[in-house]
This record gives sequence, structure tokens and C-alpha cells, in this order.
Amino acid sequence: MLKMLIDPQGREFRYLRLSITDLCNYKCNYCLPDGYDCSSKPNRLNLSQIESIVSSFARNGIKKVRITGGEPTLHRELTDIIRLLKSIPGIEKVALTTNGHRMSAQLQSWKNAGLDAINLSCDSLDPRMFAAIVGRDALADLLQGLDKAIELGFHDIKVNTILLKQFNASQINDLIAWASNKPITLRFIELMQTLDNKEYFAANHFSSDNVVQRLLNSGWSERIRSLTAGPAREFTHPQYIGSVGVIAPYSKDFCQSCNRLRVSSQGKLHLCLFGEEGYDLRPYISNDDPSLLDNAIAEFLGYKKDSHFLHSGNSGHTSHLAMIGG
Repeated sequence: MLKMLIDPQGREFRYLRLSITDLCNYKCNYCLPDGYDCSSKPNRLNLSQIESIVSSFARNGIKKVRITGGEPTLHRELTDIIRLLKSIPGIEKVALTTNGHRMSAQLQSWKNAGLDAINLSCDSLDPRMFAAIVGRDALADLLQGLDKAIELGFHDIKVNTILLKQFNASQINDLIAWASNKPITLRFIELMQTLDNKEYFAANHFSSDNVVQRLLNSGWSERIRSLTAGPAREFTHPQYIGSVGVIAPYSKDFCQSCNRLRVSSQGKLHLCLFGEEGYDLRPYISNDDPSLLDNAIAEFLGYKKDSHFLHSGNSGHTSHLAMIGG
């Protein structure tokens, strides 16, 4: 009988976000405005450790794994990791979140390895604004990668846009119009406060309520969430093939529907994006007794809090989102 990972609040977990690197090649002004800090020596999970950890989660009800970073396309073994995850019994869906780096060139190999879904980060459709936000003139390459994903027949493509009051808030209607006629889901994500971006957050946080009201006033209706879906509220319109979603971590009862856990590239289990330091899983990996890791994960899950503490300005130990992949 399949076990389930259930926390003290009764929430069931079917979705794992797996960071394979904290390295990132962008300088997003809301995350890493000074770029990646190369001073620390990486101690990232290897393929064998990834297999052991994800297999344990799969034995306990996890069905979906999202590969994140940093920027996961910078990992030389990304294709092998996709193939490995897809081969693990119980894992039904493998997704990737990326800024689009090398996407056009590598997408076919990712699809051949079993990749099911793609989340692409795009914070503006204006090339100058895009470069101002992420620190690279890479919009054309990103959009080319998106077109390639559509051409290859990916049926689950999401485009993530961070809402920024001083940068892209005036472009919301243009973004919705752009996404409406594409087989994608555009998702507006509220900026979240971290240890390193407090002043930026104060100047740029923009409530997603504004987006929801625009959608409802324009004939969009909310879609029912699936069991393995993320925290987004998604909206559809009878006249359009595209859909639009919002992720609002500051909304009331946001954490009640939490269904995801996170493992960092260092092999630590994070119970919340904005929790305290993670729990190291590597000491419990054993080929002779897989139950050691199963039991450790179940024990750590018992420490999960009712909710994050963002409303009180507490970002836990999260200095920036590239640490554990957002």
C-alpha cells in the first residue's frame, strides 16, 4: 500500500521541487542583482544521491518532480537527470523551470529524455525592460525557445512573470493579450520579500488582486486545481486558448493548500520556501536500508509549520530565491 506524506496540519504532499544547482547566469534585480556569488565551493547532489532521495519521496506518494536551480540548464547532466527521474517508479510527471538558457538547442534532447512540462521565466515582452530586470539581453532567445516548445508539442507550458510595480506593472494587459492566443499559461507571481531585497520589495511589491479583478471583469473564470498543481489560481476564457494564473503568497489562507516540498542542491529538505535551514538528507541514504531515508523524511515533515511568516516580514533563512529554486 502506497504511503502518503502528511504534515501535522493534515496536508498531503504529492509534489517535489528538486534544485540541482544554485548557480545562475542572470542578475535579476529582485533576486541576484549582483550576480551569483562564486566564493562558496559547490557540494551538489550527484546522480546516485538524486535517485535515492527522489525514490524515497516516490515511495511515499510524490508523483510530480520539478527540476529547478538557480538555473538548472547550467548543470551538465540535466538531460541525464530528466531521464533518471522519469524512470523512477511512481513519478508520473517531470517538469523544468528555466530562464530559457540553451533551451532552443537542448529542448529536443530534454523531450526525448522524458520531460513533460516547462516553466519559463519572462518578466517583460519589451527587450529593454527585460534586460533592465534580468541583466541580460536575452528576450529573443527566450521567445525562440518558447516557440520551439510549442512546435515540439509540449502540452504543459507555463510562463512566469514576477509582478514589479516600478518595472512591468504597466504591461499587464499587454502580457495577458499576448498569452491569450498561445497554448500556454501565463502566471503572474507576487514579489516575495527575502533577506536581501527588503528595500526593493517595499518599492516594487504589487498585489495580484489587481490582475484577478481585471480577469474577472473581462469574462475569465477560475479553474479547479488538480491534486498535484502548484499554488496558482488559474483562469480561462471561452474565446482564448491560453490561460492566465496568479500566485499570491500574501493572500489569506495561501498555505492551507500547500502540497509541495523542496530539496536543495545540497541535499537538504526544506519544508517551506521561507522556513529555517533545511534538514540534511544525505546521512540517511543507504542502499542496504532505504527505510532510513523514508523515516527521516517523515520525521522532518512533522516539523512543518502552519504557514510561512511573510506577513510579519520574516523571510526565514532565505536570502534570495536562487538558493532553493523558488
